[in-house]
Order: sequence, then structure tokens, then C-alpha cells
Amino acid sequence: MRSSDESLSGYPARSLSRTVSSPRTLFSMVMTVLAFICGGLALLPLLAVLFYVSVQGLSRLNVGALTELPPPPLVEGGGFGNAIIGTLIMVGIGAAISIPFGVIAAIYLTEFSKGQLARWIRFATNVLSGVPSIIAGVFAYGIVVLTMGKFSAIAGGVALSVLMLPVIVRTTDEALQLVPRDLRQAAVGLGATNFQTVWKVVLPAAIPAIVTGATLAIARASGETAPLIFTALFAQFWPTDLGSPTPSLAVLVFNFAISPFPNWRALAWAASLILVFMVLITSIIARWVIRQKVYG
Repeated sequence: MRSSDESLSGYPARSLSRTVSSPRTLFSMVMTVLAFICGGLALLPLLAVLFYVSVQGLSRLNVGALTELPPPPLVEGGGFGNAIIGTLIMVGIGAAISIPFGVIAAIYLTEFSKGQLARWIRFATNVLSGVPSIIAGVFAYGIVVLTMGKFSAIAGGVALSVLMLPVIVRTTDEALQLVPRDLRQAAVGLGATNFQTVWKVVLPAAIPAIVTGATLAIARASGETAPLIFTALFAQFWPTDLGSPTPSLAVLVFNFAISPFPNWRALAWAASLILVFMVLITSIIARWVIRQKVYG
């Protein structure tokens, strides 16, 4: 007969209690709790921002805010429908410029470039990703605005593309490097050329990560303010010409939030909420595309 101090497994209960209270187990438990607390603290600022923006923005968000033009200073009502359209236009221009160039540059780095040149290009991409956004605005102002002689959506799109390009290059480069080398060797063994291998084997395998990188770049560009102040400026009317000043949500928030008019400040909160929704929708679409690619 086993004594009552022994467990069913045959080990004494006293031995188990010592194991639970051993320094290694206690350290593991403490670090687990600490990691949980740090994870909660990391989420706290995000949840606080989302909660505050939602509370302030929902009070002014309605159909008119999404479809009407910004009102004069002392007039109630109005909206920022033109800023939504302008933001979509300029982010679309930036994506149309940066995504093809970024993906092609990453393909060159991963599949065709060798030696010192690839290292310098990666170094330049890392440096560009850390450049303040206002520098991209000044660059686009000097290259596009002064050349065209006016502020425009095209200049704003060029400024945003400069900010989006390093994100796309880095994420695509890393995604292509994660594709197993065996897939490339198998394609070459079947008689495929380097171009066919990249186009039909490597790129399809890396599409989910590439889409994620493009989504991150679009999300970053959607909320940029300084580059658009230097390039697209703002307009109180609907955007009808890519070569003229174009409104955007980020600049509208900047202009209206510091104004002394309560209606403008309320519209700024509502526009901030719409910016958050745009980033959220972009992330949801990206995850849907990835899911269709992986499980479809």
C-alpha cells in the first residue's frame, strides 16, 4: 500500500511541492506574468486612443459629414467628403508608383543581385525608411511642385510614394528570402528560366507577405500630414483635377483641430475616426486576400 503522501504517479507529494517551488519554476511563472502585464500595457495606449477618438468622433459622424463639403467657419453642419476622395486619390497614386517599383527592386535584390551592390541598396532602403516624412514632403515640393508651378494631387502622391517605397522593398525582400530554395532548384531542374522561376514559383509563394507589406505602406501613407501640406495643400471643393490643390483627411484634421470654431473641431474628430476606419478596412482586406491565397 502506498502512503497518503504519495501521488498516483508514484512520486511523493512532497517532491512535487518542491518541484513547483523550485527557483527555475518560480522564475518561469514570474516572467510569464510579467510578459502578460507588459503585453497589456502595450495594448493600453492603442485602446485608449481608439476609445477616445471613437467617443469624440461618433458624436459628429453622420451621412452629411461623409458627403458634404467643409463649411465656412461660423456655419454649422457640413462635412469632409472631398477630403475622403482626395485621400483615396493621393494614396492610390502613391501605391501605383511605389508598389511596382518596390516589388521589382526587391526581386532584383533577392534573385539577381550579388555582392556589394545589394548590400548598398538594402542599406539605402533602411536609411530611407527612417527619414522623417516632412523631408519627403520637401523633396516632392522641390521636384514636383516647383516644376509644375502649383500644388497638386500628383505631387502629394509622389511624396507618399517616397514614404511607401522602403516599406514595400523591405517586406517584399524578406518575403522572397523566406521562399524555400528547394522550390527554385526544382523549377530550374524542370527547365524553367530564372524569369519563369521568379514569376511562376517564387512570387506566388510570397504573395501573402507582399500584400501585408503593401497594406502596411498604405496604412502609413493614409495618415501622413506634413508631406501633403508641402505638396497638395488643401481645397474646400471636390477634387476634379489631379494638377490642382487637393484636400485630404490628415490635413483637414490638422487645420480644423487647431481652429477656434467648435464645429470644425468636431469635424476634425469625425475625420480622425474615418482615418482609423480606413486603416482597419485596409487591414481586413489584406487578411482576406491572404486567407484566400492560403486556404483557397
